[in-house]
Amino acid sequence: MNALVIHWHVDPAILHIGPFELRWYSLLFVSGFILGWFIFKWFFQREKIDTKLLDPLLYTLLICTIVGARLGHCLFYQPDYYLGSWKGFWEIFMPWKGGLASHGGTIALLLGMWWFAKHYGKKHDFDFVWLLDHLAIAVAFAGAFIRFGNLFNSEIYGDVTNLPWGFIFELRGETEPKHPTQLYEGFTYLLLGFALIALYRNRLEKMWRGEFIGIFLLVCFGSRFLIEFIKEPQVDFEKTMLLNMGQLLSIPFILLGIGFLIWAFAKKIPARAIHPEVPKPKKEATHYAKPLS
Repeated sequence: MNALVIHWHVDPAILHIGPFELRWYSLLFVSGFILGWFIFKWFFQREKIDTKLLDPLLYTLLICTIVGARLGHCLFYQPDYYLGSWKGFWEIFMPWKGGLASHGGTIALLLGMWWFAKHYGKKHDFDFVWLLDHLAIAVAFAGAFIRFGNLFNSEIYGDVTNLPWGFIFELRGETEPKHPTQLYEGFTYLLLGFALIALYRNRLEKMWRGEFIGIFLLVCFGSRFLIEFIKEPQVDFEKTMLLNMGQLLSIPFILLGIGFLIWAFAKKIPARAIHPEVPKPKKEATHYAKPLS
């Protein structure tokens, strides 16, 4: 047994007040949205987009993420349970019982941003791809926070490892060190977020629309595809599959990321918001009284 392994038995709840408990996962989940709000505020101020759109954007993101991630878990991973009985069906509407899938959340976010761009974009000089470019940066950080929340929940971890940073998830009854794949994914998303922030800050004028979201999808789901090889199966049917459900669902997003990059370099539309120039009012000719001859 490796003496350097980490015995992980952290309580998922930060505090208990009667029937109420505040969990690390919930705190980190909400913190990701709060950070995203401030990041978008910076985007809007820099590119002269009305900051009044921040609140409806936050509500859209929150609803789409929770609904999409919950439906994604229920339909992709356990459809037999959630659609097989009335008890399971009603639990679809109880996300606090556990089970959120990032692929489902991503699909819902794409649909939500399409609606938001259609509803507000024309009036405020942005389009669907512009919105996705900026969303990619904020989502990278939110995704990292969610994976750190998974670590506090002692869930979604990897296979047995003899590496010195292996975690023994004692709350799950584990006795052998496992890959902390939550940290692998979390730090990957965090580094991706900082890289995209650096590109936005220093090279916005040289970036094409579609590059940010293309890089995000390619790196995020490409790394997810690779890390899944050392993850434990989340559901029984994955044990007989060559590729697990997470990998199969990642492939379309990887291809979509490549598609966005090809589109970006083909169209060459500037990444920043483009505001039409407001014509300056013409000066009216001043008429002076002519002197009498």
